[in-house]
Amino acid sequence: MENKISFIEHINKFIEEENVVLPVFGSAAMRVQQELVKKNPDMKVVINLIYGDQSLSSQVLQIANSAFYKGLVDIVTVKSAIVRLGMQEVGRISLLAAAKNQFISKNRSLKIVMKKLWQHSVGCAVAARWLAKKGGFEELESKAFFAGLFHDVGKLVVLMVIEEFIKKKIDVTITNDLFNEAMASLHNQQGYDLLKTWNLSEEYCVVARDHNLETFDNKNSLLAIVRLANMTCKKIGIGLQKNPDLVICSTEEAQLVDLTEIEFAELEILLEDSKVLMG
Repeated sequence: MENKISFIEHINKFIEEENVVLPVFGSAAMRVQQELVKKNPDMKVVINLIYGDQSLSSQVLQIANSAFYKGLVDIVTVKSAIVRLGMQEVGRISLLAAAKNQFISKNRSLKIVMKKLWQHSVGCAVAARWLAKKGGFEELESKAFFAGLFHDVGKLVVLMVIEEFIKKKIDVTITNDLFNEAMASLHNQQGYDLLKTWNLSEEYCVVARDHNLETFDNKNSLLAIVRLANMTCKKIGIGLQKNPDLVICSTEEAQLVDLTEIEFAELEILLEDSKVLMG
C-alpha cells in the first residue's frame, strides 16, 4: 500500500510542480462549442472559426467524408458539410478533430492505452448525445456530446505524467497494479482541475469529477446521461474495460432517461457503427 501511495503522491507532486505540459484544447474548437450551446447559433460564425484553423478545417472534412457520414458525393467545403450534415453535427466533428490530437504518445505501450482511451471518449460522446436526444433532453445534446468526450480527460493527464517519468528516466517503479491504481484514483480530480484551467463551465467539470461516484446527484441530468453512456461503453468493451454483465436498464441513471431494453440495444448498434470515428 505504501508503494501505491508514494507513486500516486509522486504523480500529484509532478503535476503541482508543473513538470508536465497539460493538454491544451484548440481555441477554435472551443469557440465552436461555445457557439453551438447558444439558443440560436450562427452558422457564419461556426464556418469562419473552422476555416480560420487550417488543420482543423482539413480534419473536419476528412471525418465528414468518413464511412460513418459518407454520402454519394464528397464534401469539399465546411459550408457544404453543414448543409448536408447540419451545423450541430459539423460542430461535433470539429470537437472530435481537435480533441484527437491530444491522445498521442511516442511510447509504444502508452500509445495503445491512449488509443483505447480515445475510443472510449468518442464512444461516450456519441452515446451521451444519443441518450440526451432519445431521453427527451434535446436541449442537452451538444453539452452531452462535449461532456462525454472529456469526462475521462483526467486519465489523459495521468498518462502524460507517466510518459514523462519514462522519458526522463525518473526512478519510479511502474507495475500494472500501480498504473491501474493511479488511473482510477487520480483521474476524476485531475479531470476536474484540467477543465477548470480550460475555463469551462462548472457543469462539465462536475461530470469529470463525479461520473464514477457510487451515489450521485440524480437531479443533474447531464451527469446522469454521461454516467449512462460510460456504463454502456464499458459493457460492450469500448475503451480500457469490458464488463458484459452490466445490467444497464436496472440502474438509477437508466430510470431517469426512461428508455427500454430495445432502445439500449439500438444504442449498442450505433456504437458499433461509430467505431469508424474512433480511429
